[in-house]
Amino acid sequence: MKRVFGVKKDKEPPPSIQDATDRISKRGDTVDEKLKKLDAELSRYKEQIKKTRPGPAQEALKSRAMRVLKQKRMYEGQRDMLYNQTFNLDQVSFASEGLKDAQQTTFTVYCML
Repeated sequence: MKRVFGVKKDKEPPPSIQDATDRISKRGDTVDEKLKKLDAELSRYKEQIKKTRPGPAQEALKSRAMRVLKQKRMYEGQRDMLYNQTFNLDQVSFASEGLKDAQQTTFTVYCML
């Protein structure tokens, strides 16, 4: 029969809340690194803008700096969303631990009676 229908494959256990929190935190750290790189680039453009005379060259530098600033704002928004998700997962984890503790306490009290 195994030849006809095959064998049931073992499923991996679903990820826990802690696994999801760790994965999201790792993504948040990656976004933080990108933000640091963009900050360095912005400071470099700021110095170049100070050194150049007003004109087309300075305007080109300003437009590049604005592009980098928009990217930075986008990444900051993504980072904030990731941190909010981490916070929500921590709240869920705390609530589920509280429920488990309450269930264990209730069971212990019931067994004593």
